[in-house]
Amino acid sequence: MPKYYTSGEFAKKAHVSIRTIRYYDQKNLLKPSTHTTSGARRYTDADFAKLQQILLLKYLGFSLSDIREMTLGSGDRQLLLDSLQIQKRLVEERLKEMQNVATAIDSTSSTLKAGQEVDWSKMLDLIHLTSMNQSLSTQYQNASNISARIRLHRDYSLNKEGWFHWLFKQLDLKPGMKILELGAGNGALWSQNLDKLPKGLTIVLSDISEGILADAKNEIGDNSEFQYAVFDAQKIPFADNTFDLVIANHMLFYCDDIPKTLKEVRGVMKKGASFACATYSKRHMHEITDLVQEFNPEIVLSSTNLYDRFGLDNGAEILSKDFADISCHKYQDAIELSESTPVISYILSCHGNQNAILLDHYNEFKNYVDEKVSGGFHITKDVGYFICKKT
Repeated sequence: MPKYYTSGEFAKKAHVSIRTIRYYDQKNLLKPSTHTTSGARRYTDADFAKLQQILLLKYLGFSLSDIREMTLGSGDRQLLLDSLQIQKRLVEERLKEMQNVATAIDSTSSTLKAGQEVDWSKMLDLIHLTSMNQSLSTQYQNASNISARIRLHRDYSLNKEGWFHWLFKQLDLKPGMKILELGAGNGALWSQNLDKLPKGLTIVLSDISEGILADAKNEIGDNSEFQYAVFDAQKIPFADNTFDLVIANHMLFYCDDIPKTLKEVRGVMKKGASFACATYSKRHMHEITDLVQEFNPEIVLSSTNLYDRFGLDNGAEILSKDFADISCHKYQDAIELSESTPVISYILSCHGNQNAILLDHYNEFKNYVDEKVSGGFHITKDVGYFICKKT
């Protein structure tokens, strides 16, 4: 039998006020495990796990409404484990940042004590270092979503070669090439293939998120072939005719102005250089959409159908305005599993309205998915890449 705590006992053990505990209950952030017959709240040890998540996310700068959605399913062991692993990475990142703050303060203090002229531009660096809440919260959100997606594909895909190994092999890299990857994310395409790199490559990994690129640096490690740059792909800050190969792995459909992005890509490519861009079709993982809409037709996992913006069905036509010799190559794979947690985790990571709708129906939804996948669940993959040339 679980041990039950009163609101006062629970608050005291957690070093928060009773008022905070009651407020989190009123806001549907942390509901008690049970109530007595008289209506008094009772909490268990398992409730501390959710409280820890709430306090960490609040520390990282998330609003309470965001936290309410992000802690859905926190009672599931695997979802909690995934969250703790991401929290550890972010705390380690915060430690590095705070050490940089301490170093900057020491440097400025030493200058002042010595009566020397202060380089006030360093104060701008200090301001930047001490304004990290928003970037950390964004990093947490991105890392959580990426983790859920990677786990589903990594652990339950039928093709054991893996997407990143397969795509790397298709690129056919040659010694001395200059390569740009747009929207490189956590650098998985490279960190999973470091032992296969030809000699003398220059590889620039770019992303619009500084936090995500920090993850890529950590994964790839100290490697002189790699450079990192934060910029929007709609304005690439490199000279014309610079790169032998440009890669856009599942990122073009996120660009606000795809034609402008493609013109930027074409501009930085050398004559005869290649552009490899991966995407998927409307058939890709359609079983996930069918699953949630059968539960509630109002659930929309994405406000925009990304494959309509740039997908396998229309990508060649979109590319034809700027590139030649376009060919499409598909990755043969599917997902099969019989447990609900990876599917639920994936669903919660989507950018639609699902979390808001499921807030008050999570247990019902979990039971529904449990039943649907118990006898085996097949998920279609229809993914590949286009390769084309600058004429």
